[in-house]
This record gives sequence, C-alpha cells and structure tokens, in this order.
Amino acid sequence: MRAYAITCFCEPVVPVDSADPQPTGTEVVVEVTRCGVCHTDLHLQDGYYDLGGGKRLSLVDRGIKPPVVMGHEVLGRLVAKGPDAPISDDQVGKTFLVYPWIGCGTCETCLRGDENLCAKPSSLGVFRPGGYADKCVVPHPKYLVDVTGIEPTLAATYACSGLTAYSALRKLDINKERDLLVLMGAGGVGLSGLQLAIAMGYRNIAVADIDPAKRDLAQSNGATYVFDPREPDSASKLLAQAGSVAAAVDFVGAKATADFAIASLRKGGTYIAVGLFGGEITLSMPPLVQRAITLRGSYVGNLAELKELIALVKLGKLKPLPVEAVAFDRVNDALQRLRAGKVQGRLVLAR
Repeated sequence: MRAYAITCFCEPVVPVDSADPQPTGTEVVVEVTRCGVCHTDLHLQDGYYDLGGGKRLSLVDRGIKPPVVMGHEVLGRLVAKGPDAPISDDQVGKTFLVYPWIGCGTCETCLRGDENLCAKPSSLGVFRPGGYADKCVVPHPKYLVDVTGIEPTLAATYACSGLTAYSALRKLDINKERDLLVLMGAGGVGLSGLQLAIAMGYRNIAVADIDPAKRDLAQSNGATYVFDPREPDSASKLLAQAGSVAAAVDFVGAKATADFAIASLRKGGTYIAVGLFGGEITLSMPPLVQRAITLRGSYVGNLAELKELIALVKLGKLKPLPVEAVAFDRVNDALQRLRAGKVQGRLVLAR
C-alpha cells in the first residue's frame, strides 16, 4: 500500500510504499476513502509546539519520531478484521468514521471513557500510523462509528474539528438564550463550533477573526455579531452592542486571542482554550480571584462525545461545514494552503 509520511520534520511529506497490513488480535483494517487535513498536522510536520517566550515542546520528547503517517480524521471501508475482533462478518465492506484519540486502554482514565486524556496516548495519525494512506490499522472495532446517511467528505471532519468543538461547548454552563458566547477564530474548527453552538441552542454568539472573509462566512452561518479583535476598542464596542461576555471559546489558542478573551469576560465568566497556535499568557493573581473567572483547557473529545455528535448530525440539526475534497497525492498542497490560512471551512483528502 501507499502512505504519505513525514520522514524529516519541517519537510514535505513523501510517498512511502509498504506491504498491505494484516490485522492480528482485535485489530481491524480500514481502506481509507477520506482523511481530513487538520491544523494539528502542521504542528506534527514542524516537529514542535510553540510554548511562548522562545520555548518549544519537541515532539521527539513526547515520543513522536519520523517516519510519521499523519491523518486523524479517517473514514473508510472496513476490509479486514483480526481473529479476535468482536465484529460480525456482515460489517465488512461498510463505511465507518474512526475515533482516533486512542489511549492505553487499561488505565483508570481510559476505563472511565476518557481515552483522549490518557497519559500514554496511542492516537492515530500521531503515535500510530494514520489516514494519509491507502489503509489504516485500528486496534479495536469499538473505535468504528457508523455514519450512514452523512456525506462522506463532511463526515471525516467530525472525528477532530467537529468533536473538538462539541466537547469544548459541552463544558460550558451558561444561559443559552440570553448569555453572550464569544468564539475566537472562524477557521475550520471555529466555524464548526459556530454551527454546533447554534444546533445546541446558543442564541447570542459573537465571532472574532482578523480575516474579513472568515467574518463574512461566520455571519452568513448564523453568528449574531462578528468583529475584528485588532480594531481599537473592539472589546468595549462588543460589550456595548451585545452585553457582558459569559463565556469565550478560543479556537486559535494564541497569546493575543487568549488575552482578548480573558479580559472580556464578566465576573464568573469562563474561558476555554482549544487551539494550539502557541504562546503563553501571564495573569495577575488578585484579579483572577476577584473576578472569579474559570480558565480551562479542552483537548479533542472522547468516544462517547463523538457518538453524541454523530447522532446530532443525523437528526439534521447541524448545518453542513464547507468542505473541499483534495486528491491524496496533493496532500502537500493542502498542507501549504492550510498553513497560509487560505482555507474557508475544511480540506479533506479523498479518493
């Protein structure tokens, strides 16, 4: 089979040929027909995360070394199963979305259903070969999610961008009818977050983005307010127009977006960091206490949340995210477009 792998950090991915995978034990093999191109893939390609202040978190220090076959938004046909895989033969040939945020499977965190928070992760496309390939080995059929009735190119995006946004929004406890929710960033995950927020009943949503085209896209997709956070007095103008900010979800995760969102919160408000753009923030302790605000990180989501999300999609309550299909052999072009910020919605490799 053919895969597209990072063989050296900071370099383009290259085609690599190998023997077809043969499943053992509980493993199953999925013939990949769609795989999303995610911003996380850019960090993997670079080989580090920006911690701010000139500091970097090396992926090698996390146990991630080339070659790396990226791709964690995997959708495809089940084509083979190991002798111990608990799935019936009549499921072979069906199309499934793959839950990628796999843990060790034995620790307390995994056993309670939060494999995405496992201290010894085994995520597809990160620690295990992912979907930038003809075929992908999945360790157990429990990670296969039925997406019958959902357009395949769109369905692939729910394994990360959709799930990440959904899990972050589930962590909020505000009045959905009255309270103001601010979403920082209208890229692929942020736009997904907007559509999910509307589907989940939020009625007062402001979206911040520095790109006017993305602001227009957010407004056309139901945002109550859109604004450029770089404009002078943008925060005070927003508050005057929309009222106090009860919660902010930061889909960028940069110092500028975090500083803006945290400063905008009302007393008792909540800031949730989602994006991994990079940087650091400095907080004075007394105002943190006096304002009684909550700062929280949210990392992707668990398998149960993905199934909840897919059920919500099947009910027809979620507006489809703009997606563009790209041929697998154009993967480097897709990564370059994403890095340049020239994507509205999501790019998905397709065959």
